Amino acid sequence: MVDGLEFTRDGEIGLLTFARPEKKNAITHGMWSAIPDVVTEVEADPALKVLVLTGAGTDFSAGADISEFGRLRSSAEGAAAYDKVVENAVRALSGMRKPSIAKIRGNCIGGGCQISVACDFRFAEHGARFGITPAKLGIVYGFLSTRQLVSLIGPAHARYFLLSGLLIDSTRAREIGLLNDAFEPGTFEQEVTAFAETLCARSQASVRGMNRVIEKIVAGQQDSDAEFDAIWSDALHGDDYAEGVAAFLARRTPKFTYR
Repeated sequence: MVDGLEFTRDGEIGLLTFARPEKKNAITHGMWSAIPDVVTEVEADPALKVLVLTGAGTDFSAGADISEFGRLRSSAEGAAAYDKVVENAVRALSGMRKPSIAKIRGNCIGGGCQISVACDFRFAEHGARFGITPAKLGIVYGFLSTRQLVSLIGPAHARYFLLSGLLIDSTRAREIGLLNDAFEPGTFEQEVTAFAETLCARSQASVRGMNRVIEKIVAGQQDSDAEFDAIWSDALHGDDYAEGVAAFLARRTPKFTYR
């Protein structure tokens, strides 16, 4: 694993940690580059059902490591190449069939917030701070990440973030839909773990199929297509559907087998 990232497994949950606490987990070019490989590993591993992203220490991530910009973004060509690496990381996360969760403490700013928006779910500890700051650097935010942000919180709130570069707290982030929920420090870990375990307990045929359908809708698709029909039909004819109905009728917990 590249310096600054740690990947571990806890049963059916994979945990990707930004591990530069002395730098508020600023994301280096190497870390951006490694994220698609982690996603590929999680997607290919039948033992893993959920990916959780978090930061070591007191912060999720304060954003991209700007100390690298002089070397990597000093020309328009260099900036374009750097942004492509960032886009690849965002596209890999947002394209996952298996669900992803951003578990957020402290600063979740710039590229850190960009990563969290690319995840399926965002949970924060009260006291976390959020912002996206391209306007402070003369950067135009990537199209994919802008679309994801607008889809998540709407154009008015997206403009507030992107045009002002101002920060908001976890309460406000929850109000505008940036967060699924926020928790007190004493319960934060348990709440996020419990939700991840809930996802693991559901039919993975349903979870992954519906996650793909939602992705297509967010991307602008207006109606069903051959891929949707296949997802729907595979689920209907799959073992999980038969088990789910049987368990419901018998009033027992289902034992899903789709991997």
